[in-house]
Amino acid sequence: MHFNEPEIDCKYLIVNERDRKFGLSVNTVGFQAIAAGTPYPVTDHPNGYFFNAQKGRVLREYQFLYITKGRGVLSIGEHKNIALTKGKLLVIFPGQWHSYQPNPETGWNEYYIGFEGPMIDNIVADEFLSEENQIMDVGFNEELVTLFSRAIEIAETDKISAQQYLAGIVMHIFGLISSISKNKIFEAGDIVQKIEQAKIIMNENVDKNIDTEELASKLNISYSRFRKVFREYTGYAPAKYFQALKLRKAKHLLVSTSQSVKEIAYQLGYNSTEHFFSQFKKNTGYTPNEYRSFSRETEE
Repeated sequence: MHFNEPEIDCKYLIVNERDRKFGLSVNTVGFQAIAAGTPYPVTDHPNGYFFNAQKGRVLREYQFLYITKGRGVLSIGEHKNIALTKGKLLVIFPGQWHSYQPNPETGWNEYYIGFEGPMIDNIVADEFLSEENQIMDVGFNEELVTLFSRAIEIAETDKISAQQYLAGIVMHIFGLISSISKNKIFEAGDIVQKIEQAKIIMNENVDKNIDTEELASKLNISYSRFRKVFREYTGYAPAKYFQALKLRKAKHLLVSTSQSVKEIAYQLGYNSTEHFFSQFKKNTGYTPNEYRSFSRETEE
């Protein structure tokens, strides 16, 4: 099983004067799955964001960068070749020279969001964020991945007040990472980290089929223990949890796209359209077409 094939999903947003008056605006958000041996950075970024890993760059905004897989190195200011591993979140400050890249032998998965405004300037001025603590060991956290993923979805739709929605997500991310770093909630033990890692792998591969026994083996846990702890921790058996993620994604695609039910079933890795119909009706009480129709009528 090969998780996280190369994938790039990067959004760059237009910020108008009204958005700036809100106090916090988002310029870019994205996810990149960089496979081992892949050149980095990729070349399809605007000039303001593309950089040479040897020369580095300086941004005019703040950025959060979260690594969920692999490892690499970071150079920032006078500090060179700092290890940047999975579970680490980096805060980049405006005007700060920096460079980072994944290890060619491992690649990495990165989520990022770039933002600016007096709201975050005040937070930094009051030392809630500082350059002295800009690499946070937040571990594997599914909620954090969900926030980044939701920000990408909002940026894609680009509806009215999307910037204000994105500003709220940035503040949610900030509150979450502050809580984690201050209270060290991930000291609960290695098994909790492995369950969170499993949840992230499931989220990032929702369009594939995952063998949960093989996933447990990949995480170096016996399947019986993995299944028991996963169920205690989430309330779901691993396979049921993964199917719930698929159905959640299916609901989003039914409401927000014009893709056919057959296309959605194929995209999410179902064996057949009939199997997708059956699972969807069993879990929601509606057929996919009924759910799409009902949801769109509700929005009108």
